[in-house]
Amino acid sequence: MSLYNPSRDQARQFLFDAWAKFKQQQALTDLEKIAVEVIQMHPEYKVVFDSPERYMHQQYFPEMGETNPFLHITLHLSIIEQISINQPIGISKIYDKLRIKHHDNHLAYHDLIDCLAETIWQAQRNNQALDSEYYLNLLNQKAGFS
Repeated sequence: MSLYNPSRDQARQFLFDAWAKFKQQQALTDLEKIAVEVIQMHPEYKVVFDSPERYMHQQYFPEMGETNPFLHITLHLSIIEQISINQPIGISKIYDKLRIKHHDNHLAYHDLIDCLAETIWQAQRNNQALDSEYYLNLLNQKAGFS
C-alpha cells in the first residue's frame, strides 16, 4: 500500500482493520487510534465498519443524497492531521475559533471538512491541483476572519 496515495480499497481496508482491532481490544497504531475515535464520533457508520464484506465495494452517489462514510472519515483524518501540523498555516487558529463558536469539536471539524471538500471538488471540476489559497480563503471565511 502506498503510504501517501492509497487506493480506495486500501483506504477502506485500513478503516475496517482499525475498527476490527479496536473491537478485539488489540493494540492500535496512533493513526488507527485516531481513526477509531472518528468512527466513534459517527455511530451511524458503525454498521458499515462492522460489515466489511458488505461495504468494501459499496458505491455512494452524493447526487442521490448519499454520504460516503469512508470519504467522510478520511476527510476527518485529513483535517486532524492538518490541525496537528498547522498546515495550511493558520488552520489551528481557525479550528480553535470554530470550537469556541460551536462549543463542540466535532462541529468545528465539520466546518473545516466542508472547506476541504469544496476545495477538492473545485480541483476535480477544473482538472487542476488543489488550490491552497482558495482553501485558506474558505477556511478564513468560515471562521469569520475575512
